[in-house]
This record gives sequence, C-alpha cells and structure tokens, in this order.
Amino acid sequence: MQKLQRFALIHARQAWLLVALMWGLAVVGDTLQLWRLRALTAPLIAGFMFLALVLVWARWRRERLVREAPIPQYLKRKLCETYRHRSRKDAELVERGLRQFFLACLRSNRQFVAMPSRAVDAMWHEFILHTQAYRDWCDLALGRFLHHTPAEVLGPQAKHNDGLRRAWYWARRDEGIKPGQPSRLPLLFALDAKLQIANGFVYQPDCRAIKAAGEAGAGVYCGTDFADGGYSGDAEGFGGMDSSDASGGNGGSDGGGDGCGEGCGGGGD
Repeated sequence: MQKLQRFALIHARQAWLLVALMWGLAVVGDTLQLWRLRALTAPLIAGFMFLALVLVWARWRRERLVREAPIPQYLKRKLCETYRHRSRKDAELVERGLRQFFLACLRSNRQFVAMPSRAVDAMWHEFILHTQAYRDWCDLALGRFLHHTPAEVLGPQAKHNDGLRRAWYWARRDEGIKPGQPSRLPLLFALDAKLQIANGFVYQPDCRAIKAAGEAGAGVYCGTDFADGGYSGDAEGFGGMDSSDASGGNGGSDGGGDGCGEGCGGGGD
C-alpha cells in the first residue's frame, strides 16, 4: 500500500477536526479583521468537500481491507492446535467468520458488537495476543483498536443483547438473508455447530417449529430471538442498526467511540 494511502487511512478520523479548525481560524481572523471571511469562503468549501471525499474513500477502502487484507497465517495453525479435530480448511472458514465479525464492527458506527461464536472468538483472541500485528491491522482496516470480549449469547444485559443483534444484523445483510424469517444462518452464527466446537453456541435460523412441537431445544439458540422483545435491549431496531443503516450507516464511521468490545487488550508480540 502506498504511503499516502496508509497515512490517509490512519489519520482519516482527524479530518473533521481539521475542518473545524479551518473554519474556526477563518471566523477568528474575520473578527480580528485580519482577513475577510467572504474571501475565504470558496477555499474553505473546497477544502471541506475534499476532506469529505477523503472520508468516503476511507470508509470504502476499509471495508475492502476487512474483506481482503492479509491476516497472519499462524492464526490458522493456532486454531488447529486448539481444536485438534479441525482441518486447515476449517480454519479458513473461521477466518472468514472473523472477517464477517470485523465487518459488523466497521458498519456499526463504533457501537459495541458482541462475538457470537467460540471458534471465531478463539482466533480473534489469538490475534490480539500479538499486539503490534493486531494493532497495525486494526489501524488500517478498522481505523481503531478493537478490544476483545468473550463470545456470548442473549441474556439479561441489554448492552450485550444489542451487541449480538448488531452482529446478527450485519452478518445477515452481508449474505443477503431476509430478516423476518431467515431460511439459513450467516456464517458467523453457523460455525460452532458446523465445526462441532465443544461448548460452542449452536444456532438455528428459526426455532418456531421446534417450539410448536413442544421440544425443549436445550442448548440451541434461535436467530429469530434477536427480534424478540422478550430479551432486553432494542429488539425492533436490532440494536439501532435499522435506523443507522437507513441514514447511511453501513460504511462505518470515523467518529469517536470505544470500538467493538471492552475487555482484555493484548499480550506480547
């Protein structure tokens, strides 16, 4: 990647601060009669438009990097060491699931996104232990450092439930799965069952048939439950994603925030 592109990606989030500084200096200078604001209007508008284009480009470029940027190969080896019954091909599927999770984080405007898969969580955790490599990847592909939080399922905490809803919403959108009656699971939510991960989270796209038959379905979690108001949080809006997507929130954001998680940072290199 060219140095200029790398610089633009890493510093894109400061673009709006630069715009505010430019306008502030222009107004102060006009007030002190150092120059006339009217004479600077055209250059300021041109600068604003240029920086806006940089931000749009950065969002587009980051989404492409999340999908395509190299992820260290040793993560697949480590995953196979953790789950010895799994193959290299299985590890490649888990890497795809990790990218799908990162894409959900990128598109969620810095709101918390929860991890729904133990297999993907294992690879994510291994990645974050190699702090510098992980930090460099995050800076380029996500524009921020994402802290790790363990995999989880729907429960009593609204924040975590909404984090899972965001993961579900964007993983489903990524694969073109209909929201109301999903016929299949997105990869991120299907991996634990597909790979037979011990203590993994097993999902079904729709459990209504199981419930109608009076079966308990112990240990099975349901995709349709993410829209169930019986769980705390924003079930109707999938953690606010329906509204943010409608207002153009599917490209990520360069504003402030805490990222996808708030847990362990990382170990050594």
